[in-house]
Amino acid sequence: MYEYLVGKLTHIAPTYLVLEVNQIGYRVLAPNPFKYASKRDQEIKIYVEQVVREDAHTLYGFNDQEEKALFLTLNKVSGIGPKSALSILAADDHQGLVQAIESGDSNYLTKFPGVGKKTAQQIILDLKGKLGDLLDHSEPTPTATETMVAGTHTQLMTEVTEALAGLGYSQREIKRIEKPLAQAQCQTTQEALSLAFKLLLNK
Repeated sequence: MYEYLVGKLTHIAPTYLVLEVNQIGYRVLAPNPFKYASKRDQEIKIYVEQVVREDAHTLYGFNDQEEKALFLTLNKVSGIGPKSALSILAADDHQGLVQAIESGDSNYLTKFPGVGKKTAQQIILDLKGKLGDLLDHSEPTPTATETMVAGTHTQLMTEVTEALAGLGYSQREIKRIEKPLAQAQCQTTQEALSLAFKLLLNK
């Protein structure tokens, strides 16, 4: 079982990134691959979890051990699979997530794709009181401050909508935030995605 991979970040897609290690390209599904945009073509370290099923061997990647631990913890909840756990982590507000669980805020949790009221209540039931110091030593999330993958605003918006769809958000939810996103004139895909998550979670 892998703990982490260190290699060159060669490709970023809406739902995954490619890490080249010893001339082998590993496809790693990540909560928000665009947050690594400033590290493209550089060597990075990604904490990984390998999920083996009959039809696929999948690598999931995380910024630090705490994010990985949160993924594994969420994945143990009945009704939450790897895809739902990634969608929850993609918003990058892990402290807000923990606070919602601790305060029993099921309405906040149901804003994530794939999380209905019953599943939200199950998350609270299973995890409340168990996440206290999970994020105390988390590393800063990489930021995309450089000019990004999106060469034009149209391409940027396409990447954002593809990323949201890949995480499980419906076309209706995506459509609802397209206008405020376009008006914001974000300069990077990461910036636009961060705003998109705020708009979606504040609906």
